[in-house]
Amino acid sequence: LRRSPGQVCFPGGKSEATDKDEIDTALREAKEEVGLQPEKVEVICRLVPGIDKMNHLVTPVVAFIEDTFQATPNPEEVSDVFVVPLEYFVKPVNYKTLPYETSSGYLGWVHCFTYDDHEHKMSYRIWGLTAHFAVFLALVIFRKRPTFEVNYDLDNLISSSENNFMNLYSSLHERKKSNL
Repeated sequence: LRRSPGQVCFPGGKSEATDKDEIDTALREAKEEVGLQPEKVEVICRLVPGIDKMNHLVTPVVAFIEDTFQATPNPEEVSDVFVVPLEYFVKPVNYKTLPYETSSGYLGWVHCFTYDDHEHKMSYRIWGLTAHFAVFLALVIFRKRPTFEVNYDLDNLISSSENNFMNLYSSLHERKKSNL
């Protein structure tokens, strides 16, 4: 990728005029990046959006695919495809937090996982927004307390996620106004 080369991320990208919504964008990008045919996808939901390091709104789309799917990475966009069990994002072997500052000056911390793929003898660093979305989905699916701290009320996961997003969005909006 031109932006964030070497970073681990889910398939995705900028919407185009032909996309009806975030789901269309996600399906188109997954097809372009890893060869996932839209008719082989069962979309389940959209999660609470996040904001990337360039302050772009990112809406995750969750779907089921067959476990027999074999990715065909587009070499222009993807160097490698790997699978991590979702439970790893509530019970990781290698986890830490990293301090983080957005381009607008918002200070916080981000999850950082190192996943060792023993089958392919590779290690992958999964952090930032990708880790955030993976952790949140794992919390929703497993309803287990993770082995690390999270910034959610686990008894009210969805509403606390929405509140966190709105607080982040508000702080970024206020920061932009003060810089005018």
